[in-house]
Amino acid sequence: MIRSFLTVSTGTLASRLLGFARDSLIAALLGTGAVADAFLAAFQLVNVVRRLLSEGALNAALIPAWLRVRDREGVAEAAAFAGRVLGTVSVALIASSLLIALLMPLIMTVIAPGFLGSGTLDLAVQNARLMLPYLAFAGPVTVLMGLLNAQGRFALTAFSPLLFNIALIAAIAMLLVWHADAGFAAWILAATVGLAGLLQLLMLLSQRSARLATPLRASFDKEMRGFFAKAIPGMIASSGPQWLMVAGAIIASATPSAVSWLYFANRLIELPLGIVGVAMGTVLVPELTRAVASSDREAVAHAESRALELSAGLALPATVGLIVLAEPIVGLLFEHGAFGAADSAATARALMWLALGLPAHVLIKALSPAFYARNDTMTPLLATAKGFVVTVVLAVLLGHVFGASGIAASIAAGAWSSALSLARKGTAAFGFSIDARARTRLPRIVLAAIAMGALLWLTTGLVPAGAHGFIHFIVLGVQIAAGIAVYGLLLQSLGAASWREAVNALKRPS
Repeated sequence: MIRSFLTVSTGTLASRLLGFARDSLIAALLGTGAVADAFLAAFQLVNVVRRLLSEGALNAALIPAWLRVRDREGVAEAAAFAGRVLGTVSVALIASSLLIALLMPLIMTVIAPGFLGSGTLDLAVQNARLMLPYLAFAGPVTVLMGLLNAQGRFALTAFSPLLFNIALIAAIAMLLVWHADAGFAAWILAATVGLAGLLQLLMLLSQRSARLATPLRASFDKEMRGFFAKAIPGMIASSGPQWLMVAGAIIASATPSAVSWLYFANRLIELPLGIVGVAMGTVLVPELTRAVASSDREAVAHAESRALELSAGLALPATVGLIVLAEPIVGLLFEHGAFGAADSAATARALMWLALGLPAHVLIKALSPAFYARNDTMTPLLATAKGFVVTVVLAVLLGHVFGASGIAASIAAGAWSSALSLARKGTAAFGFSIDARARTRLPRIVLAAIAMGALLWLTTGLVPAGAHGFIHFIVLGVQIAAGIAVYGLLLQSLGAASWREAVNALKRPS
């Protein structure tokens, strides 16, 4: 599981780092204001769809169903089942794209009611329509990725999303060289989103993965209706962090530049969330599905325990680091061109509050597979809906008083509401099987993360006032490297991790 986790998390890390480069360039190109808010609101809609279908979401629905068909009826029937899923998803998403294009003014009014009555709404509608072709390509891509994951082939699915960011970075670089007008630049970027989805699909079709879904045909028979009845709740639940951000953006749209501040702050949250949460969900669903199907309680307990240790061990230091180093990180990554110091300070404040919800998001990713493996997709969906409601209610109250920071705090509260709901439901339904080693290690991981945070806080005064550019990069890099080193030594000395054990596990044959 560690080997597979590292494969997925490495690919996700590479994609997220390219995403930071992309967003830093977007900030420099568009800055904040009406054009940026319109583009980012439209882009957030596409990101929700992207996460709804990909990054572990489809694993929750497709992998358990595909494994059951393969184990009961054989490889040929599993391929036929996958072919029907692929064909049906493709047809449904093409039809949905056309319908959404027609309804886009209404949809954008719901997503960003603060744009109503201004030219920003028209800009957002235009950008969103140009991005819609991505939706049609994303469906086939995610089905093929899910089939590869079901067989334990994680490398291609982990690295194929790089094409999305590479295409956008190339377009932004071209626009910066041309000194393009912000409105025209946003239009070109929106059109590039659809092209990026096509590139990802073509890469997967060029591999053997296409043979896993044959023959290809659309079907809306009883079997497919049953599959989608289970799949859709799981896919929505797996995109919980994005739905909470949508809830925050709905409220933030009434405050100038708040959508942009929240978007850029959330990009920093998505790095550890992708590395830890998405990778954990991708790997854990097939692992738990096999263990639950064989009634192997020891294997279930082992998978759940190691998942929680890995999740906590990586999410907690990331949370502490993002809170303590919020200002220098945001300044280094985004304070360029049209993105000024005031924007940087507002984004950093939002980041501090959003970071408080990161452990909850990761916990959800670690707990949800236990339900998916038992063919229960409704419980995670209800937990996500509860978090959405909590976020909206608190954002209305706190956003009015504290602006973007209050909305960010509401998103964190919504995440914790969802996580605690899942923990309670799981304990009551089947009991989470956490072994003695995990119960011993988890408190020590918390202690090590707090100690690392104290070290980072003490070193913040060493940063030269007004440091920019290369000096800023070097100082921040040294701080982060020192924090990671101290954290690793504390984990080893406290007995919370054994690096020799981890290395030996990686050397064992699969």
